[in-house]
Amino acid sequence: MENSIIINFENVNISHDVSHVLDDVNLKIHSGDFVYIIGRVGSGKTSLIRAINGEISVNKAKTAQAAGFDLQTLKSKSIHLLRRKLGVVFQDFKLLTDRNIFENLAFVLRATDWKDRKKIKERIDEVLESVELKDKILKMPHQLSGGEQQRIAIARALLNNPALLLADEPTGNLDPESSDKVMEILFDLNSKLGITIIMATHNYPLLKKYPAKVYKCEKGKITEYDDTKEIDFDYFL
Repeated sequence: MENSIIINFENVNISHDVSHVLDDVNLKIHSGDFVYIIGRVGSGKTSLIRAINGEISVNKAKTAQAAGFDLQTLKSKSIHLLRRKLGVVFQDFKLLTDRNIFENLAFVLRATDWKDRKKIKERIDEVLESVELKDKILKMPHQLSGGEQQRIAIARALLNNPALLLADEPTGNLDPESSDKVMEILFDLNSKLGITIIMATHNYPLLKKYPAKVYKCEKGKITEYDDTKEIDFDYFL
């Protein structure tokens, strides 16, 4: 449903291993939003993304819902159903180095019960077109630049038509030109396809160049900013 709430966290506590990371998180993200999560190293940005993805558990909450799933009652055997509604992009690409781009993407589709070879090829063509790399379909990962590999990783995250894309420092290993291209693609996916995007980042110049809603992790809390001008970016450098 248009403008529906896709992430609804009320009074959520998040811990990683034995360490308490975030306390009393209140976060409402609507379908179609583009949201940045910023903060110093260790402030909880990645832990928040991992909690949304079901990778770590919320240990106390009034409400903890993501993409229609209740994270408090979600069983481990059902986490794969949540993840099929999500796409995740990592800083280090995580491409399979022993196979070409087509086989990297086909592997994901086969793992999620796609069996028709023609439909697999059609879907791979579609996602590669969306990241402007259709001509790289038979290349090996090592034959691509870092920016191209990250765009392939974005294509992989799109394969199962996710409602929500989680991007954890997607420009962290990229040069400025490649970072700009990744941001242009992410903003296109958000504006043209309506995909909700949550992006954790340290790349604060990009926030100024590509403004959107910002949440800051600091001292175990999350604070929302309506305007990036309110943020002292130097504090996080």
